[in-house]
Amino acid sequence: MVVVGLTGGIGSGKSTVADRFARLGVPVIDTDVIARELTAPGGAALAQIQAAFGDAVMHADGTLDRAALRRRVFADEAQRRRLEAILHPRIRKAVEAALASLDAPYALVVIPLLVETGGYRDLLDRVLVVDCPETVQVERVMARSGLAREEVAAILAAQAGRAGRLAAADDVIVNAATPQALDAEVEALDSRYRGLAGKAPP
Repeated sequence: MVVVGLTGGIGSGKSTVADRFARLGVPVIDTDVIARELTAPGGAALAQIQAAFGDAVMHADGTLDRAALRRRVFADEAQRRRLEAILHPRIRKAVEAALASLDAPYALVVIPLLVETGGYRDLLDRVLVVDCPETVQVERVMARSGLAREEVAAILAAQAGRAGRLAAADDVIVNAATPQALDAEVEALDSRYRGLAGKAPP
């Protein structure tokens, strides 16, 4: 099975692209979804996060205050590394288990910080980068999340730049045009990946 790592900066459209692959019958493993499960009530990482960062990152009902945690870790690299040390090994284990359970020509693993962490490369056959201009990223994130421009800029600053991501890419989808153009790009790559796996599209 061919394993493709999908990455891109915040607001580039990774989820949109992943959804289009899923519609074509491609298994999608999303590390953000795994992270949310790990940090949900009863999740395997929640108690350790509370112990490491204190009640300031928790709501009164015992759920994680994701906004407070995000502000904390994006303002302090040491704190970010601390959170990554808690989450990344657990996420990696879940990805490996999910891949082992699949029977498909190829699978997509969505890894937002693939380039930044350098992890997962040993699991991947290809790296697919979703790219768009930084101005588009900022506007998209502000529109969907309500974050201030400065907060979005801080998140972007903590991520690899476009040049770094593109240098790591085997394949690139430019998500800055019409939905129809994006569909065409995804379908072309789907055919390519099935070809690499030796399986024709259904």
